[in-house]
Amino acid sequence: MSSSKPVGMILSRTEKDLPDTKSLYTETFDVIELAEHVKKQQWWNKMFGKNNSGPAAEKYSVAKQLAIGGVSGWCAGYLFQKVGKLAASAVGGGFFLLQIAHHTGYIQIDWKRVEQDVNKAKKQLKLSSDKPPKEVRTKFNEVQVFVKNNIVLTGGFAGGFLLGLAS
Repeated sequence: MSSSKPVGMILSRTEKDLPDTKSLYTETFDVIELAEHVKKQQWWNKMFGKNNSGPAAEKYSVAKQLAIGGVSGWCAGYLFQKVGKLAASAVGGGFFLLQIAHHTGYIQIDWKRVEQDVNKAKKQLKLSSDKPPKEVRTKFNEVQVFVKNNIVLTGGFAGGFLLGLAS
C-alpha cells in the first residue's frame, strides 16, 4: 500500500473479526481500493471493457456516439434553460422589489456610491483578466484534447444542447 490515501475504499470484516468486549478498541479492517476492486468485477468489464481509457471513437460506433452525445446534450441544455430562467427571474425580481422599496420610501439608495463601487469592480476585473491563471489554461487544454479525440461525441452533445435549450 502506498503512502497516499486511496480515493475510494471499502472496509470489510468478517464475523470472526467482530470485537468482543476485551478488544473493543483494537479491531482491524482490510482496506480495499474501490477503483481497483470494481475494475476486477465482471459487470465492469462487460460494460466498459478491460481497457476503458482512450477516446470514445475507439470503443463505440458513430451512431452510438451521436446518440450518447445528443441525449446527454439535450438533458444538459434543458436543465440549463430551466435553471437559467429561474436565476434570471430571481435576479430580475430582486431588482424589481428593490426599486419598489426605494420608490415607496422603505430604503434609500446612494446611487453615486453604487456607481463608484461598480466602476472600481470593473477596473479590478479588467486588470485580472489580462492573463488567465495556470489552472484555467490547463483545463482549457484538457478540454481541447478531449474535443479533438471525441469530435463525434462532442458534436452530438452540442446539437443536443441546442435542442435542449430550444425545447
